[in-house]
Amino acid sequence: MPLGRRALLTGSAGTLAAATLPTRALAAPRDAEQSGLLHGLAPRDGLFERLPVEDPSRTLLALGWLFHEGDIVAPPPVTHDDTYGNAKAGNARGAAAMDYDDSDWAAVTLPHDWASAQGFVETANVAQGYRPRGIGWYRRTLRLDPADRGKRLELHFGAIATAATIWINGSIVARNFSGYNAIDIDLTPFARFGDELNVIAIRVDANAMEGWWYEGAGLYRHVWLSKRAPVSIATDGVHCDPRAGSDGRWSVPVTVALNSIAREMAAANLLVDLLDPAGKVVASARGQAQLPPLGEAEVTLSLPVADPQRWSIETPTLYTVRVTTDAPGGGDERRIAIGFRTIRFDAAQGFFLNDKAVKLKGVCLHQDHAGVGVAVPDALLAWRLQRMKDTGVNAIRCSHNAQADAFYQLCDRMGFVVMDENRVFNPAPENMAQLEWLVRAHRNHPSIILWSVFNEEPMQGTEAGVEMVRRMAAQVHALDDSRPVTAAMNGSFYDPKNVSSVVDVMGFNYYQGDYDKFHALNPAKPSTSSEDTSAFMTRGAYTTDKAAHVMSSMDDEAAPWGATHRDAWAEIAKRRFIAGGFVWTGFDYHGEPTPFTWPTIASFFGILDLCGFPKTAYDIHRAHWIDDRAVVGVAPHWTWPGREGQPIALLVTSNAERVRLVLNGRMIGEQAVDRIMGNRFTLPYAPGRLEAVALSGGREVARAVHETAGPAVALRLTPARRQMLGDNEDVVPVTIDAIDAKGRHVPTENRMTRFTIDGATLIGVGNGDSNSHESEKAPQRSLFNGLAQMLVQAGEGRGKVTIVASAEGLRPARLVIDRVAATPRAQVTVTPPGAFILGWRRSPSFATAPDPVLMPPVNDNNSWDFTRSGTPAVPEAGPSFRLYRAALPVRRRVVAEGGTLSFAQIEGRATVYVDGRQVAMKSDPTPAPLVVPVPAGAKGVAVLVEAVPGARSGITGAARLAPKG
Repeated sequence: MPLGRRALLTGSAGTLAAATLPTRALAAPRDAEQSGLLHGLAPRDGLFERLPVEDPSRTLLALGWLFHEGDIVAPPPVTHDDTYGNAKAGNARGAAAMDYDDSDWAAVTLPHDWASAQGFVETANVAQGYRPRGIGWYRRTLRLDPADRGKRLELHFGAIATAATIWINGSIVARNFSGYNAIDIDLTPFARFGDELNVIAIRVDANAMEGWWYEGAGLYRHVWLSKRAPVSIATDGVHCDPRAGSDGRWSVPVTVALNSIAREMAAANLLVDLLDPAGKVVASARGQAQLPPLGEAEVTLSLPVADPQRWSIETPTLYTVRVTTDAPGGGDERRIAIGFRTIRFDAAQGFFLNDKAVKLKGVCLHQDHAGVGVAVPDALLAWRLQRMKDTGVNAIRCSHNAQADAFYQLCDRMGFVVMDENRVFNPAPENMAQLEWLVRAHRNHPSIILWSVFNEEPMQGTEAGVEMVRRMAAQVHALDDSRPVTAAMNGSFYDPKNVSSVVDVMGFNYYQGDYDKFHALNPAKPSTSSEDTSAFMTRGAYTTDKAAHVMSSMDDEAAPWGATHRDAWAEIAKRRFIAGGFVWTGFDYHGEPTPFTWPTIASFFGILDLCGFPKTAYDIHRAHWIDDRAVVGVAPHWTWPGREGQPIALLVTSNAERVRLVLNGRMIGEQAVDRIMGNRFTLPYAPGRLEAVALSGGREVARAVHETAGPAVALRLTPARRQMLGDNEDVVPVTIDAIDAKGRHVPTENRMTRFTIDGATLIGVGNGDSNSHESEKAPQRSLFNGLAQMLVQAGEGRGKVTIVASAEGLRPARLVIDRVAATPRAQVTVTPPGAFILGWRRSPSFATAPDPVLMPPVNDNNSWDFTRSGTPAVPEAGPSFRLYRAALPVRRRVVAEGGTLSFAQIEGRATVYVDGRQVAMKSDPTPAPLVVPVPAGAKGVAVLVEAVPGARSGITGAARLAPKG
C-alpha cells in the first residue's frame, strides 16, 4: 500500500508495519494540556521502524572499537633497520602499527562523538561551544573468514570529524579532510584472512574546523563492512531518479556502474525491477556488461511506468528499484527507494510540486542534539524530524553540509523536501570530489529539490566567485539534470559580477528588503529565502535579561541582520515569487552562542531548544504553517507567584478565524485572528485557569490551557514512546518535569534531578539551557524552566526498562517502558583481546639445527626472509631446519604479569625459545597448535622448526600473545 503519511512504527519482532497517521494532531487529554506536556511531548504508541536496507552486502561495524583521546606521536626512526622498514608498506609506526599496545584504550560503540563528553573551557573556541576537540585515535581488529577470499571487501565510513588518516594493516589507505563526506575504502588488496587479523587504525584531528558551529569529534556516523561478489555494483553506483516526459509519460532511467576484481574477463547479467509500494513488480529490464580484470563498466536501461502514484509532502509514496547482478563468483543487489514527483521553481509563482504550488515552510538544521553531540542515533533523528513535522515544517535545509544517510531516508518516508548543501566552496579536485560524492550519494532521493553549492561566501560578488560556481554547478548538472542549483547569498546581489547570474535559483540569506528590487531587476530568476529570521529565545523565559544571557520568548528579540519569527514570515508569505523560507533554526545547537560569549555555550535561534522542547516560536509557526487542523497557543505560562494584580502581556497564536481568552471562566476578550502576527492581550495576573479558545464558524475548534501551579511535590517521567525495540540501538527521549499536588506541571522548577536506569543505557542528558555547564553524560540534570531530558538506549531482547528519578524534597518518579523482542541488526563479530605476532624473520634452510640465538646481522634486510604467520616454507628434499624470530608485542599486562603465546598451527617439529630460554617443544611433525608460557618482561621469541623431507613446514597459523587467564 502507499506509505502515505506514515508514522515510524513497527509491528512484532522481525516484521514491519505501516501505520498511517491521522490528519489531525494526536489528541491529548485535557490533563495533559494542563500539565504543560503539549505539542507531541506526551507519549505516543508504536515503535521506531528500522530503515530499509539498500545494500544487503553491508554489515554494521559499530562494536569492538578502541579509543584513545589525545595524540600519539610515533618516535622517529633512528637506526638503519627502522628507517628502512619505515619506508615499506605495512610498516606503520606508533599507534598505527599493527602490533601497537592498545590494551588500555577505552572500548566504545559507534556512532561516537568524544567532544560531547568534554567539559566547557573558556579558552576553547567559542563557535565550537567552548568544548575542546583535539586529536583522538581509534583502532579495531577485524577477522575475515577465509571464505571471503576473492570477494570485493569495502569499508564505508559515513563521516569522520574531522581530518582523518586511515591505516589498514600498517599501510595508509585514505586521508580525508572533511567531517561531512563518506569515505569508502577498498579493503581487498590489504586484506588478511582467518586467524591472521586485520587492524584498522584511524587518527582523527578534530582541531581542524570547517564551520562556525559545534562539529563534534570522531567516528560519529555509521561504519559498515561490505562483502561483495568479484563483479559487483559500485558504491553509489545506481542512478534511478524518475523522469516525466514532455508527453506526461513516466519512466525510470537506470544507470548501473559495475566494477570487477576478477582475474579474467567477466560477463555480468543485470536485472532491474521496479516494485510498487505493495512490493509488486510493475516493470523490469535486463542488460549485460563485459568487464575486464580490475575494470569498470556502465549499463543504462529504462523502465516505462504507466500512471505511477505520486510522492508528495502529504503522501510520500515510495517505489523501489531493485538491481540484481549475476556474474562468475556470485551476485550483488541494491534496493533503492524512489518517488515519482515533478518539481519546478517559477520566477513569478514560486515552487511547484507535482504542478501544485507549495510554499516552502522550512527550517535550517545542524545535526547535534543535547547529550550526544553529533553522534545522533537513527531513532533519535527520526524523533527530531517528527518534532519538525509537528511544527508544520515541510522543508529542511541541510546547514551547511551533508547529513547522515538516515536523514535522507527519513525525509523521503516522512514527507519533507530538502535543500542539500555542499560544505566547502572550492572547485579544486579534492573539494570537487566531495561535491560529486554529495550528488552521487543523494540524487535518487525524491525529497531533494535543490542543490546548494555554498553558504555566505565573501567571493560571491567577484569574477573568481562566479567562475568557481560555474564549474561547481556544471558538475552538479552533469551528475543530476533534474534539480536546480542555488547558492545561499548574503549580499553582492547587484554587483556587476555576482554568482546569482550562474545559479538556477536565487537564494537570499536575510536581506528581505531586497526581495522586490532583485525580482524587478531579474524577473526571470526564481527566488527563495535560503535562510531567514535569526530570532533569539530562551525556552521558558519571558523577559530579556542580557546580563544573565537570557532572551525573552515573546518574539521580540532578533539579530541585527534578521527579524522576529513573525516579521520574517510576513515578508515571505505575502510574495508569491519567493518560493518559501528556511528559518534559522529548527533546533538550538551547541556552539555559536550569538549574541553572547562565555559562559553561554549554545545558540538561541531554535524554534525548539537543544532537547526539542518547544519555545513560543513553535506555536507561532504552527499557526503560520499548519493548514489541515486547527491549532492555538498562548504564551507565557500562568504561574507567577508574587505578581498578583500586575499586568501580564499575552501572545495568542492560531490558524482559526477568531480567538477568545478566558480566565477562571470569565471571558477576557475576543479578537479576529492575525495568523501571522498573533493576537495580543494584557490582563492583571490572577492565579487560576487561563484558556485560549480558537473559533471557526462560531464554534470551538481548538483550546490551549495553562493552570497556575502550586509548589512542586513530585517528579514525573514521560517517554516519547511507551515501547522500544530490544535491539541495542533504539533510543527513546524521556522528559523529566516536576508537578504540584494536583499533578500540574511546574514551569518554574529548576532543582537538580538524579536517575537510575535498568534495562537500557543512558547515553545523554540535557535541559535546553544554553548557559548550562553541567555534564551531558552524568546520570543527573537540573530542570531548566521546568524541564529536562534523558536519552535511553535499549538493551537486547524482550524485557522492561525501569527508570527512577529523584530530587531533594520531591517524591521520586518511576517509569517502565516495554522493551519489545527484536533481532538486532547484524554486526561484524568482535575479535577477542590479545596481540598477534605478525612480522617474522625466517632464516635460510640449514641441514643441521642452528644455534637458537642466531639472528640476522644488523642492517641485513636480505639474507633472512620477512614473512608472516600462515606462510609455509617450501618443502625440501633432505633434512631442513629454519629459525623464526620475532619481537614479542608489548602489552603492559603481559610485561608485568606474563602470559601465553598461542600458535594456531605449526607444521613440522618445533622448539620454542623465549629470550633464549627453551619454553616448549613439539615433537610430532603433524600440523598442530601449540601453547607456550611467556614470563613477565619477555621481549623476544624464536621458533626452531625441523621439516620432514618433502613436506611443508613453518608457522602456518596465527601466533597470539594474551595475558594470563
